[in-house]
Amino acid sequence: MQLLETAPAIEGNYWQWRGNSIYYVQAGEKKTNRPPLLLVHGFGASTDHWRKNIAQLQEEFQVWAIDLLGFGRSAKPNQEYSGQLWCEQLHEFITEVIGQPTVLAGNSLGGYAALCVAAEKPQSAAGLILLNSAGPFSDQEPKVEPKGIKNIIGKVTRRVLLQPLPSYLLFQYVRRRSVIRKTLKQVYLDHNAVSDRLVEDIYRPSCDKGARQVFAAVFKSPQGNKIDILLNQMSCPLLMLWGEGDPWMNTREKGAKFRQYYPQLTEYYLQAGHCPHDEIPEEINKLIKSWVLAETING
Repeated sequence: MQLLETAPAIEGNYWQWRGNSIYYVQAGEKKTNRPPLLLVHGFGASTDHWRKNIAQLQEEFQVWAIDLLGFGRSAKPNQEYSGQLWCEQLHEFITEVIGQPTVLAGNSLGGYAALCVAAEKPQSAAGLILLNSAGPFSDQEPKVEPKGIKNIIGKVTRRVLLQPLPSYLLFQYVRRRSVIRKTLKQVYLDHNAVSDRLVEDIYRPSCDKGARQVFAAVFKSPQGNKIDILLNQMSCPLLMLWGEGDPWMNTREKGAKFRQYYPQLTEYYLQAGHCPHDEIPEEINKLIKSWVLAETING
């Protein structure tokens, strides 16, 4: 773990997509008998969050990682953001830059975007790896309670946060290094993994021009297809890696829903929180390597 913690960041490049600069990194040699990997970060993170994984996986695969539009070192235009937008970004990156079907691995928000690619752009996906993936199922819609106090408070809160000043104040609060560290300690079981470097990797992009507008856009983001709808469209191999100490989701319950709609998947429940790839990278890297070699078409 210590060696991976000190692994240097790989210098990346920029790809022009729809008039925006998109940052990505690439490591490892192309293998004729193995598909490349594309690593997709979660909300507020970036390619830096995959540093420990790239350091080991590049020994066996050609590895790519990308900053979604609005995050990391990628452009942060003032526009609508959605899972569909990032799906199109990933698909076009695979088509134009990687140039062959790819195993997508996504954490949280990045997992949902990767799932959209595997379901809606199957020609781009040789396989899919989801790590504590975001997104609801159709039967997990909140019950409508027009007169319920929680429903009223939720609507009022959302309406308030759509206003410029409250949104600005909330953004300024959550981007403080002390708050970032506190949040990470809530979602990582191993607090030793919450390093100064990790905090800085998340803080730094929040200083970019447009970062506040991207944050505000989250509250206006249109809902995409539900997970069960996407799984019904998908046919590629699926590996689920759950950090079961995640306080943001009931992983066992959500895992059961995935099995209901995609019973042929492979899954592991691990002693980690919301970001298992960064918290227990050696374990995750081994599972990814063995699964990709065993399950994908070129393995």
